[in-house]
Amino acid sequence: MTQRIAAIVEYDGTGYAGWQSQAQAASIQDAVQAALSFVAGHAVVAICAGRTDRGVHAVGQVIHFDTSAARSPRAWVLGANSKLSAAIALQWAGAVDAGFHSRHRATARVYRYIVLNRSERSALQNARVAWIHRPLDAGRMHEAAQALIGEHDFSAFRSVECQSKTPRRRVESIQVHRSGDHLLFDFTANAYLHHMVRNIVGTLIEAQDDADPKARLAAILAGRDRRRAGYTAPPSGLYLWRVIYPPAFGIPSAPAGLLLK
Repeated sequence: MTQRIAAIVEYDGTGYAGWQSQAQAASIQDAVQAALSFVAGHAVVAICAGRTDRGVHAVGQVIHFDTSAARSPRAWVLGANSKLSAAIALQWAGAVDAGFHSRHRATARVYRYIVLNRSERSALQNARVAWIHRPLDAGRMHEAAQALIGEHDFSAFRSVECQSKTPRRRVESIQVHRSGDHLLFDFTANAYLHHMVRNIVGTLIEAQDDADPKARLAAILAGRDRRRAGYTAPPSGLYLWRVIYPPAFGIPSAPAGLLLK
């Protein structure tokens, strides 16, 4: 009998070419599938909630896979983790309804972008944050970001490689706040275009010095021209933080409290 299993995966994407399986590069998907296949005793295909890019991290990536193997949730987690590198770890696993789909049944995805904002660079955080030494104003960037709330055409923040059929996305929330030397950019949306979060972060950082940063963001959004927006922030600061589903599926929140609040 086949059953569907969901799992939450945490990873440091520094040494990987992103989630998606690739023939010529190491991917998170290939590593996770190999580990789960070992536990299952048969080939497993893992479907993720969000395809993260090269160098992007995850606290709460959600996956699902189908299996004929009877294993306990603990066996899936401990068994898979015993075969994964130190950079990837399952945090939870459990049987779910056959109608669950990690990508299609998600109602929202939360991304966090972290900037270390101080004059000295960090050796330990080098690949896990973006470092900007000039002073940044979280309040001005937060206010500017509110121009992007709602359903819009986000072509101005879309990479040229984006393959989405439509540039329209619904952004529910953007919060920018400071925690000590770190600036935290939290995004909640139904879905994202390729490089959308990183392009918005780069634009906010550039716009903070404007007389009216919110007006600049609104004009860039309305113009739908990528050339008018800011630079693409580096992948090192980006985390897939949490994926939200209807409560009936029983997917727990990722243990994001271990990182910056």
